[in-house]
Amino acid sequence: MDLNLGLVAIIITLFIIVGAVVTRRCVECMIAGSMVAAVFVYGTGFLTGWSESLQNMLADNVWVMLVCLLFGGLIGLLTDSKGSFGFSKYISKICNTQRKTLLTTFIMGILIFVDDYLNVLSIGVCMKKISDKQKLPRETLAYLLDSTGAPVCVLLPFSTWAVFYASLFYEQESVKALGVTSALGAYIKAIPFLFYPMITLLIVFLFVMGWMPKLGPMKKAYERVEQTGKVYSDASRKYNHDDPEGEEDGNIWNFLLPMGVLVGVAVATGDILVAVILALIVCFVLYVPRRILSVEDFLSSMIRGFGDMLPTLTMLLVTFVLKDISGQMGMTEYIIEIAEPFLFASIFPAMVFVLGAVLAFTTGSDWGMSSIITPIVFPLGAALGANPVLIMAAIISGGTFGSHACFYSDATLLASQAAGVDNMEHALTQIPYVIIASVLSVICFIAAGLLV
Repeated sequence: MDLNLGLVAIIITLFIIVGAVVTRRCVECMIAGSMVAAVFVYGTGFLTGWSESLQNMLADNVWVMLVCLLFGGLIGLLTDSKGSFGFSKYISKICNTQRKTLLTTFIMGILIFVDDYLNVLSIGVCMKKISDKQKLPRETLAYLLDSTGAPVCVLLPFSTWAVFYASLFYEQESVKALGVTSALGAYIKAIPFLFYPMITLLIVFLFVMGWMPKLGPMKKAYERVEQTGKVYSDASRKYNHDDPEGEEDGNIWNFLLPMGVLVGVAVATGDILVAVILALIVCFVLYVPRRILSVEDFLSSMIRGFGDMLPTLTMLLVTFVLKDISGQMGMTEYIIEIAEPFLFASIFPAMVFVLGAVLAFTTGSDWGMSSIITPIVFPLGAALGANPVLIMAAIISGGTFGSHACFYSDATLLASQAAGVDNMEHALTQIPYVIIASVLSVICFIAAGLLV
């Protein structure tokens, strides 16, 4: 693999980021960038190579695509059955101020900790209409969804994130040398040092309570609501449809039973795909025999929900293609080679966090990044005498940063989709808070490296 292509991949990625920010056309910039990258990898056969990557990524990520599609169908059913109205009617009695609405969303984000997809999509369904009633910008809802997705999942050792990282780290000799008897035991040792997710949640709590100021684009979003009453911008109009009438007729059980099955099965089995399929079956049993929806309307609602997810699925698929081709160009290996001479024991955990964050942000792959750098940084850290617990925490924090901050990561895309807001608007409104959390995390990792 030619590591010089790694530099080209970085340049292409930077152009994609700048182009997406300037034009607000993320998908188009990513498609163009991935095709340019394909030219360097495949030469004159770049179209064939690009299309093969497209097919491979669709096949490799069919689970994600199915989960998102079926979630879209479930959201469509909950809306058309007016079950979400019934939930809104009851919860609105509690969420009668902006602060209470934000705090309720924050608490729900902590309670649904088993998986970030489940967290983001289910809470988006629950809170979008209530948030609108309180004249909160949709960008705020997207920020809360994104910030309580991965950051919450990594802090609790009962999530899909914990299972992944625990199994990944337990294979390393320096981790086994800690004397832990299980992979989960190793993971638990790292939790007190997960600075980025902890600081992110602290900032979100301060924001919810009104103690953190509205910064940059977020401040402009609040000003838009005050001046025009619009909870989302014109750019986000295409992600929203007129809601059906009849909120007073909504039955809360039409919402709670399917959602209860969804969360309960996901927690019990760890399989979100099975959980959402069972939730759809519960919807059919609840709605069709009681003539809330006819069989034809039921299928139409599901298909409309599928359609609402297509913009997000398109961007996800293009993200996977870009990640695949950038990986073939050796971007990750190039960045590691450049950073390696600057790694020292005391600041090693901080550098691992920065390295992981940069890789996760540029590739849009948090778990993929972690899988690549783990077998590299642990032996290097052992040679330098760095603390393996801090290295674990740094890798997890870097992956969390990527999931949270990268504007084309799956979590960011799903948060914007669930909130019904343009993805770039969501990414830009949360960037100031991401930067604050990142800087504070680097300082904490440096201090920990010196003291622990």
